[in-house]
Formats: sequence, C-alpha cells, structure tokens
Amino acid sequence: MASSAPVDDNIESNPLLQEFDFPPFDIVEAKHVRPGIRALLKKLESDLDELEKAVEPSWPKLVEPLEKIVDRLTVVWGMVNHLKAVKDTAELRAAIEEVQPEKVKFQLRLGQSKPIYNAFKAIQESPDWKSLSESRKRIVENQIKEAVLNGVSLEDDKREQFNKIEQELEKLSHKFSENVLDATKKFEKLITDKKDVEGLPSTSLGLAAQTAVSKGYENATGENGPWVITLDAPSFISVMQHACNRALREEVYRAHITRASSGDLDNTPIINQILKLRLEKAKLLNYNNYAEVSMATKMATVDKAEELLEKLRSASWNAAVQDVEDLKSFSKSQGAIEADTLNHWDINFWSERLRESKYNINEEELRPFFSFSKVMDGLFKLAKTLFGIDIEPADGLAPVWNKDVRFYCVKDSSGSPIAYFYFDPYSRPSEKREGAWMDEVVSRSHVMSRNGTTARLPIAHMVCNQTPPFGDKPSLMTFREVETVFHEFGHALQHMLTKQDEGLVAGIRGIEWDAVELPSQFMENWCYHRDTLMSIAKHYETGESLPEEVYLKLLAARTFRAGSLSLRQLRFASVDIELHTKYIPDGSESIFDVDQRVSRKTQVIPPLPEDRFLCGFNHIFAGGYAAGYYSYKWAEVLSADAFSAFEDAGLDDIKAVKETGQKFRETILALGGGKAPLEVFVGFRGREPSPEALLRHNGLLPVTA
Repeated sequence: MASSAPVDDNIESNPLLQEFDFPPFDIVEAKHVRPGIRALLKKLESDLDELEKAVEPSWPKLVEPLEKIVDRLTVVWGMVNHLKAVKDTAELRAAIEEVQPEKVKFQLRLGQSKPIYNAFKAIQESPDWKSLSESRKRIVENQIKEAVLNGVSLEDDKREQFNKIEQELEKLSHKFSENVLDATKKFEKLITDKKDVEGLPSTSLGLAAQTAVSKGYENATGENGPWVITLDAPSFISVMQHACNRALREEVYRAHITRASSGDLDNTPIINQILKLRLEKAKLLNYNNYAEVSMATKMATVDKAEELLEKLRSASWNAAVQDVEDLKSFSKSQGAIEADTLNHWDINFWSERLRESKYNINEEELRPFFSFSKVMDGLFKLAKTLFGIDIEPADGLAPVWNKDVRFYCVKDSSGSPIAYFYFDPYSRPSEKREGAWMDEVVSRSHVMSRNGTTARLPIAHMVCNQTPPFGDKPSLMTFREVETVFHEFGHALQHMLTKQDEGLVAGIRGIEWDAVELPSQFMENWCYHRDTLMSIAKHYETGESLPEEVYLKLLAARTFRAGSLSLRQLRFASVDIELHTKYIPDGSESIFDVDQRVSRKTQVIPPLPEDRFLCGFNHIFAGGYAAGYYSYKWAEVLSADAFSAFEDAGLDDIKAVKETGQKFRETILALGGGKAPLEVFVGFRGREPSPEALLRHNGLLPVTA
C-alpha cells in the first residue's frame, strides 16, 4: 500500500521508542508511527525469540520477561491509539492502518506461543502450585485460558485460518468506527431563521454558533446565528430535548439512526462480515457461537446473562408502558397536535417538558450550578473522605496532547504519590471521538519498576465530551455530564488505587469484563448523595448553593422514566446477545430484522422500519463489548448492591461512611484482577450480589404493603 503520509526514519529520535516516565504526547506525530511501531515490533520479536529459547516454568524465567514484552507493546500502542481517539488526522489513521496488521501478527504469535503455554501448564501441574499466591495463580490460569482462546491448540491450517480471521476482524472494527466518526462529522444542518431554533438553550445556541464559525460563518453568534447543528452528542441531545421545531427534531433523529448506513460509509456489510468471522472463530475454537467465546472470560454465562436481562425486562415493562401513557396525556394537555401519534423524535422533547412540569427541573437551568472546577473539587473531596487520598493538580509535570488537558497527582494519607491521571474534558468534534472513556497509560507493576525497589506507579487517562467553556463562561455541565465524570473517575480509581504489584493483574487488568463497570457505576450513586451534591452545586457567578427543594426534586426525578431508560439498555444488551448466539449470517433474517424482533419486547414504541442504529453501535462492533453489552446491567447489580452497603451503614454517619469506604478501597479497588470478582465482592459485602438494590434505586420494585 503506497502512502503519502510523511515518515520520520530517524529511529534514535523517535519519541515512541524513548524511555519516559510520562508519554511524550505533545510531540508524537503520524510520521513517527510506521518506523516507531516497526522498530518496536522487531525488538519485541527478538525478545520473544530469547524468551522461547530460555523459557522455564518459573516466575523469573517466564512471567517477568513476558510481562516486559506485553507491557511495552500495550504502552506504546496505547499512546498511538489514544492520539487517534483524541486528535484524529487522516495521516495518523493511514499510518496506524498500515502497521496494524503487523502488530496483530505479533500479538497472535505471542498469544499462540507453544513454549510459553507449555511453561504455564507446567507451573500449574507442578508441586509448587499450592504455595503460589492467589494473584499468581490467577495470572497462570488467565494465561492458559487466553492462549486457548488465541488458538494455541489449533493445528497448522486451522491456526492459519484463525489468524486470518483475527487480522480481518481488527481491520473491520477499525473501519467501522472510522465510518461512524466520518458519518457523524458529515451531517451538518445550517439554520439561519431564529424561529427554527426556538426552545434551544443559550449554551446549545452558543455551541451551534461556534460550530458555524468553524465552518466559515465567521460572524455567527449564539444570539443571531447562523447556527450549525451536528450529530455530535451535545448538539444532537440538545435538539432532541429542547427544539420546539418538530420537523427539525425528526430530521436530526432520522439522520442519527441512519448514521453510517448508506453510500461509501455504509457499515452494514462490515457488520455482516464481522458476525460471520466471529462465528467462524467460535467454531474453530469448538464453541457453538461467539457469545460462548466472550463469556469464557467473564463472570456470567450466556444463560445467566439472559436470565438477568429477562428479570430486569419484566420488572421494567409495565413502568415503561406507563411512561408513554404519561407523555401522551401530558402532551395532550399542552395542546400538542402530535399527542395521539407520539413518535421517537417527540419522546425526549416531551419527557423534558414533563420532567420540568413535574419536578420543575430544567437541565439547562441547572448548568450554572455545575461549573467544571467546582465539580472536580467536590469529586476529589469525596475521594478523600471515602478512600483517604489527596488529589492535586500537577499541570506541567507531564506533556499533554491539547491545552485543555489537565494532569493530576494522587497521594496517599502520608503524602506520597501513588498514581497520576490526565483528564481531557471537552468536546472537539473535528478531531475527537464521541462518548466518554477511561484507559490505562501504564499500570502498576513491580517488574516494570525503573529503580528496582518500588513498583512503577499507575497512570490513567479520563476523556469526556462535555460542553466547552464559551466566551467568558466556564464549562457549565448538565447533571448527566456530572454523572459521566463520576463514572469515568470510578474506573480511574480502580486502576490507580490498586495494591497489586503483579503487573498482569494490576488495576483494571485481568478483571472479568462484566465486573469492570462496578466502581464506575458505584461512583454515580454519589451524585445523588446530599452532602456530595451540595458541595459541588454552587452557582458559578453568585456562589449560592443549589436550593434544597431543587435537590429533593433531582432525587425524585432520579426514577423518572426509569422503566423506559432500563428498557433502552436492555434492547442494546439483548440485540447484542441475539446477534452473537442465534443469528445466522446470510440467513433468512437480516441484522435489522433481529433488531426489530428484539425491540418488540424491549421498546414500547417499535423502532422505525428504516432504523439502522446497529450501524453506529461502536460498543459491540468496534469496542470491547461484543456479546458483552449486558455487562453494564450485570455490573449495575453489583454496584447498586455495593452502594447499599453504605446505605446500610448510614450515609449521614461520617465515621461509618469512612470505614465502609476503606473496606471498599481494600477490596474492590485494591485487589485488581488478582482475585476472582465474585470473591472480591463477597469480601466487601459479606454475601453474594442481589438485584434488589438496583430495582429499589430505580423505583422498579413492586411496593410491598
């Protein structure tokens, strides 16, 4: 493949190959990717050759050299991939695309290494097995299981077929997410007439004008336009919730649910190919379907996941039907002509109006109470109360990829640094992918220690897409954006507060995928905790606190439309499992037929016949959630139950909260992947998890007389 992107062949000066404490995010460019990754892979190839020659079933001769190889690849590839997510350019994309197959090829070789696999088997079968620590046992078991899932036991031709599938899948999922990003970018609606944007709050108008300026309408203002509406989350959500112009809502909604489903950005053939290859891969590994492969490394089984989804679905259905009835009668009372024929583009709009009238809460009017800096201060204060840590700004200590990125140091009670993290808060639609996520930059590890005495400290990054500061206003957040920051911070805490020195199971590594959302969803609960919320909700101009009655309304509004919101997640989770268990590629039913069928049980208003939401479903076709989207609900059960330990102890009893927080830190945040998640949970809670707390928090438990 000929490439036009420049290449910097000077390996000595290549920033990807330098030794560093903090990655040189500010100077890595597309031109460094090809030579840097190729040189790295060459070095790792020879390290692997060495390891395979000298391997012995012992920790120093097997696990330590292996961890060094895995870590180096994870860290360097992680840097490049991270930049693609937050600072996307055509050159960077092309460079990554070109070296990706080489990286996958190396990973397959590593994952299918017979000498390494045999050495792990020998450790497991040796008389010393009993005396190994629990985390070391987990590493051995994980490595054996991963090797089998990587095709280590396949014979030559089957292995070749398996490797071809892996290469192809990696390529397809990259292409999938690029198409979604490009299709999202492609849609823009220019509005010049003020009455067409009626209802949109000033923050959204400001954002739409800012977008217009970036498209060449240099005189655009929030007040007078012109305005450009996009499919980027802050813009899209605002239109769906607030635009009085029903035709505009319909146009934007239809554009959103048909993203990446036509023309040269059509993801339909990609999805079919992905599902076909996943099924082929499962069969090669002797599983019936891809969901079984996915569940092999999770807490749940297919049956258990389906059972939970059905339990939650039946608990949510009647409430969701009632939600739609409520919207119909409310919109009718407001004289809406569409009241009898409410459609998808009306639901969020009328829900917001009903929420405002019922609880007198307007998401937009709450924004001035949630300024970015206050929210972060409150979040850090909570972390100190619960977990005894201090978080201090450390801007300037580490290079960053954008001037808005903040850098922080986490210290323990004695004032020693235990971790660091980056936070990239604002939406940048032209170069940054949508959504919010946390990932590791480096994980805690004794083997990777630079000085040989203390473990290397973990570093995380958190990325959100909230409304940027506008004019002289700071970034003012919606309550949902506040919850998102708490959520991502929960992930970061589990990565950063690990006490695990074995790098392969430190932090979020080695934790079963369906348990990984536990700390993140757990942290969201604190947004509804009175003292926590009141400590962050201060008006950015006057400094006044959020009025008490508004807090009480927020609390009451928490279960507003809980049935509908629960069903929405259940639709995603169910269609995911369905596509990875029963769907037959190229059979009589299309992927969209499957979605329609699942939606009949999970949506009160069935989707439009032309709904192509699957074409934008990054989570399962380009993220790690294939046959795993149910994990959100699975982990929500765990997190609600974990939070109920604080409720049981007494949320107003600061001593009890601190003690429970300490216990949470010592179990769920400290143990990493070094202990099975169910045991970790039982260690914290004293019993196995139950879905009762989740249904109670959501107001979906039948009230007992």
